[in-house]
Amino acid sequence: MTTLDPSVVDPPDDECADLLDTARGVAGRAEPGEQVEAFVGRSGYTTVRVHAAEVESFTAASTAGIGVRVVRDHRQGFAWAGSLDDDVVEDALAEARDNAAFAEPDEWVGLAEPDGVEAVPFDAFDPAVVDLPADRKIELALELERMVRAGDPRITGVRVASFSDSSGRFAVATNTGIAGSGRGAWCSMGVLALAADAGETYTGNGSTVGFSPDDLDLDEAAADAVLRATRLFGARAVPSQRVSVILEPRLAASVVGLLGGTLTGERVLKGRSPFADRLGESIATSALTLVDDPTDHRSFGAEAYDGEGLACRRNVLVADGVLQAFLHDSASGRRAGRPSTGSAVRGISSTPTVGCQALAVAPGAGTQEALIASVDTGIYVQSMTGWHSGVNAVSGDFSVGVEGLMVRNGQLAEPVREVTIASTLQRMLLDVAAVGADVDWLPGGTGCPTVVIADLSLGGT
Repeated sequence: MTTLDPSVVDPPDDECADLLDTARGVAGRAEPGEQVEAFVGRSGYTTVRVHAAEVESFTAASTAGIGVRVVRDHRQGFAWAGSLDDDVVEDALAEARDNAAFAEPDEWVGLAEPDGVEAVPFDAFDPAVVDLPADRKIELALELERMVRAGDPRITGVRVASFSDSSGRFAVATNTGIAGSGRGAWCSMGVLALAADAGETYTGNGSTVGFSPDDLDLDEAAADAVLRATRLFGARAVPSQRVSVILEPRLAASVVGLLGGTLTGERVLKGRSPFADRLGESIATSALTLVDDPTDHRSFGAEAYDGEGLACRRNVLVADGVLQAFLHDSASGRRAGRPSTGSAVRGISSTPTVGCQALAVAPGAGTQEALIASVDTGIYVQSMTGWHSGVNAVSGDFSVGVEGLMVRNGQLAEPVREVTIASTLQRMLLDVAAVGADVDWLPGGTGCPTVVIADLSLGGT
């Protein structure tokens, strides 16, 4: 058994230190021939929803728990509990041991080992998030609703305006020498506006997110919701044609997330990635560089440690269009003969798996307006539908319904609906014509600019 090194981490506060003590205490009870890991956390959240100038719901909750993994003779057992009481923690360890005894052997099973990569310090915890009074949260949600209603005479209502916050602390420790802890907090607001004119009805959503209540921009969220709800009046289908597609950051992030999901070691090893055998090859135009970088503190997915307690790091997946790497946790890395990339993701009630944490597209050049001006014939996409049924991440097939505005001679033109765009993920990457400089950091942690994809099939009348 490896002795845990108390100098491995510096807990950001006393609560993190207590969680780390609990995790270390469990890991330190490993028996000869065992590997033991404890993942411990506390979290809390608030959600306020208002409608018609009244509070529709107010929810506040907090949780605490532990997940324990035990590995022995290449057999893994796992158990979790929603309490940190001593007897409950002891029971979780005993249950994990019992489960390991009945598990099927897997030669790649095992806990993470220290790899010498130092964590990049990060503490996205503003006490103002958890200290914000409940009545102020309600006031903010009501104010956002009022701003949207006053934004345009065609706004007939607001289906919901909301305020949410979340905070949490975690710690992970193993008897293989891993120890790490962290904390974070964020808050967000969202609104869904309803607009009607000449028998047509549309909705539009707006949102704002920040690490602190001071970061929230109600003006931006309200204006965005009003614009999206009102600019498609008169929309009709257009004839089928080949067009350039302009994806604003939040929609470009959906495509980027699809790509990132295909570049995980688990998907590659299972033969469920269209890029499995293409390391070192050009899979996109030189305009595209994609990284997964939880050390970028602008991202809402930033962390110092991954789900196995290894230091998070910057992983370049695609550089100037060339596929550079796949993401791995410890298990997929062993199977692939590669080290972990510090990309394990998990929760208290689950074992680690490999996943993207903070995908980001490197910024290009130009504003969104400049990119639109560069397009002769295209469509500026406002929304996509049919994502789950029309996208196949294994084959790369891509066909979704879209709404938006046509672009003609570099200008936004008539609104359009009831059309589809179709291609494959592989072809779309090779058709990326431009990447903007307007990177937007989204709630899921992705950082993405406006992206222009040339020569897609637009299916209409």
